[in-house]
Amino acid sequence: MTVYSPATTAVGIIGSGSYLPNEIVPNSVVAELAGVTAEWIVRKTGIRERHRAAPHEATSDLATAAARAAMHDAGIHARDVAWVIVATSTPDYPQPATACLVQNQIGATRAAAFDINAVCAGFVFALQTGAQLLAGISEDTDAKYALVIGADVYSRILDHSDRKTAVLFGDGAGAVVLGPTRPGFGIVGTGTSTDGSLHDLIGVQAGGSRHPASAGTLADGQHFFRMRGREVRDFVNERLPAAVQGVLAAHGVDPAEVKHFVPHQANGVMVGEVIPHLGLPNAHAHLPVDLHGNTGAASIPLALDHANRSGALRDGDLVLLAGFGGGMGVGTALVRWDATPPRHPAGPSHSAQLVGSVAR
Repeated sequence: MTVYSPATTAVGIIGSGSYLPNEIVPNSVVAELAGVTAEWIVRKTGIRERHRAAPHEATSDLATAAARAAMHDAGIHARDVAWVIVATSTPDYPQPATACLVQNQIGATRAAAFDINAVCAGFVFALQTGAQLLAGISEDTDAKYALVIGADVYSRILDHSDRKTAVLFGDGAGAVVLGPTRPGFGIVGTGTSTDGSLHDLIGVQAGGSRHPASAGTLADGQHFFRMRGREVRDFVNERLPAAVQGVLAAHGVDPAEVKHFVPHQANGVMVGEVIPHLGLPNAHAHLPVDLHGNTGAASIPLALDHANRSGALRDGDLVLLAGFGGGMGVGTALVRWDATPPRHPAGPSHSAQLVGSVAR
């Protein structure tokens, strides 16, 4: 496990935002295509509905909307942003990076922009990267903030007859603004790890340099997302408790101090089963997965924004984020919540979660 602790500068989350597309897809629709029942989906996953991107919406559009909401919450302008980092495994294009499109759409002309692909663990990997970049920023630099975004449009790569995947995934985006916080607050530390020997548990076979797109790969369905669900569950049950305890021990944090647990919203039933084994006696688990399903790299910032805007996160609360996904990777982050930075009040378009058309 790679462990990171901020050296001198206190860096933390000073704003959050999220975006869910307008179209809501209930279990009844998904169940019919996958050959299961709506009740079966709830019993196996805890999911009741998910959102689907409109035909004109790509990952960058969802990410842009979430980024604007996060900047509004933080009270900063696009000119203040030094880095735009997008965690995604469903980019607009193979290249350029989706973050470049977001940077252009929000007008962050001073920012460098790049993507991170650690699949569903991507947001925590991106958060660690953004914090490390900000910790080393020059004090006389005008742009002092990083936008860290998780965004995915899985509806475009699903085989809707495959019940292992089709019932789980939705589309969405979540974002945070990283910036200076009070001493003792912000990101306490992070931990990331990857076991590449298990890379074949989750993935899309074709479309890269090993299996370029062809009539044959299309006919064989190799461009669809596939997952070996039982083995993924075993991985989570084995690795997540160790990762959680590892990051707490590495940063000298008593598990009883953790007030909030915000995991990747992979499958509500699966996550619910592993929570009792994490050793977090006082933590409230935030699991809005029933409302939007598994949104890939977006799921942690979506859940975090929901918790933030609902008022659940209080000043000084210790929040533990935990992501896991293809590769196979695990990422954890400890955040001492700083509720004091000035924030714009949530307006009509910045409610608990921003749902609606992309503003251009």
